[in-house]
Amino acid sequence: MNRIAVVPGSFDPVTLGHLDVIDRAAGMFDELHVLVVHNPGKTALLPIAQRVSLLEQSIREAQLHDNIVVTSWSVGLLVDYCTDVGASVLVKGIRSQIDVAYETPMAIVNRDLAGVETVFLLPDPAHAHVSSSLVRQVASLGGDVSPYVPPAVANYLRAHSD
Repeated sequence: MNRIAVVPGSFDPVTLGHLDVIDRAAGMFDELHVLVVHNPGKTALLPIAQRVSLLEQSIREAQLHDNIVVTSWSVGLLVDYCTDVGASVLVKGIRSQIDVAYETPMAIVNRDLAGVETVFLLPDPAHAHVSSSLVRQVASLGGDVSPYVPPAVANYLRAHSD
């Protein structure tokens, strides 16, 4: 049986914490889809196509598992994508009890809607404090984000800073 999982996220931008979760999840499943999704509750810094490109570059540079597929999804339910690709599991990285409280109702609804289970992965403690929104804020104020993001992202943000 081919075990397929999906790691969804806005990845705006991808952080080292994201890569940690992606790499560990890829080791647990036969195929891992990293899915860049639009979050209507957030104003994006990067267009979706750029986020996909930076994820692909970052995964390649970090030499993560070779069973990772990066793509995007902007229309319909997340579980619709899971059904389309045969995934039975969503993987979510959680940093705190706030993330657990936010993700739990969605996990229950995803299971109810399509039988898709959600697995929570705790971050490496070295990255537990980092979020994409924090990276965006530091970058917007001219700070060095290289300790928090892959080199491809740090280079991109540096080259495109105002």
